[in-house]
Amino acid sequence: MSEKTVLVIEDDNDIRELIKYNLVREGYRVAEAAHGEDGLTKATSTPCDLILLDLMLPGISGLEICRSLKTAPKTAGIPVIMVTAKGEEADIVVGLELGADDYVVKPFSPKVLMSRVRAVLRRQRTSADATTGATIRFDNLEIHAGKREVLIDGKPIDLTYTEFQILYFLASRPGWVYTRYQIVDAAKGEGYPVTDRAVDVHIVSLRKKLGAYDRLIETIRGVGYRFADQTPEVEE
Repeated sequence: MSEKTVLVIEDDNDIRELIKYNLVREGYRVAEAAHGEDGLTKATSTPCDLILLDLMLPGISGLEICRSLKTAPKTAGIPVIMVTAKGEEADIVVGLELGADDYVVKPFSPKVLMSRVRAVLRRQRTSADATTGATIRFDNLEIHAGKREVLIDGKPIDLTYTEFQILYFLASRPGWVYTRYQIVDAAKGEGYPVTDRAVDVHIVSLRKKLGAYDRLIETIRGVGYRFADQTPEVEE
């Protein structure tokens, strides 16, 4: 039995009960919220390991909740799966850009949803267990895997979970060229639904945050991206 707690923020009572039923059957503890304000309050006050978040909510929208959670240090590390009737590419891109970890479109199969829940929690655990102390340096750019921290000239820069995963993946293998799908597999896990546009959005945002070091992420036309072919300094 799992000891993980999942917060379900969903205004439709029937869908919320369906999600709760399947989570409890899988052994998860469940907290619930039926509107945006209550959801945000519970997300910040109730210890939880994962949030299932509806996009269209009364009060504060799901996108606003996601933005608030991913920009607050206390909740930034909590994975978020958006569960929504909006399946257009633009909505998926916005959700990913804000830091959502996965995206399930209604109507959904409960088996698929539970599979996504397990996959996100597994990635979260693997990420926490892996590369406990390695630091990669390129001049004054430092990428600390264990702390999930990136410094430029000694000052931290604020990256989303996905941006850090992409940067660390590319920087760990300088000179190697990866397709967009290889990059998203490394950052999110195999089989994660994504568009070329979504990967490009993450890369554009990451380059902006890297400032003068944006040159290290190179576009390989017709293929994907690579980190500049330089030899990093690696400390354990």
